[in-house]
Amino acid sequence: MVNIFFTADSHFGHENIIKYCCRPFKSLEQMNKNLIHNWNQRVKPEDVVYFLGDFCFKNSKNGKKGEGMTENYNFWLSQLNGNVIFLKGNHDRRNSLNTKLKSCVIEIGGGLVYLCHNPIDYNKDCKINLVGHVHEKWKIKRENGVILVNVGVDQWNFRPVTWEEILKVIRQFLKEE
Repeated sequence: MVNIFFTADSHFGHENIIKYCCRPFKSLEQMNKNLIHNWNQRVKPEDVVYFLGDFCFKNSKNGKKGEGMTENYNFWLSQLNGNVIFLKGNHDRRNSLNTKLKSCVIEIGGGLVYLCHNPIDYNKDCKINLVGHVHEKWKIKRENGVILVNVGVDQWNFRPVTWEEILKVIRQFLKEE
């Protein structure tokens, strides 16, 4: 059985993201290893992962310290299980990924769900939007009647999340509203 996962904002190779988002890692090496381990613990080779932007940081050899390693996206992708569908994030223009897909609508759980990186680009025609970009800021919120769920690793224990886990958070959110 193929499982479907969602995630965003891993920022592989980006040392400064540890301090920017208060990630609980002592080093870049520890963060990268943890992200890869957590991903592969959940995602099997046959699974599908929708990655909603900001996969890795690629730096030039003499680039600014902390702003990425010199490895391109294939270095990271080759260490991860699953079939990844990449959506473009705001940092994906300089990481060698070159994805052209900015957003998409998928049918899952009997309904249409909009996927994009930045929450400001949400689609009001879909009741549920999955987004990234905001890291540790919030996990779920409502915007003009639309439910926005942040699938970024900072909100989901640094691992991809299933549709069932997302639905559980949505149900809890609606109960508390």
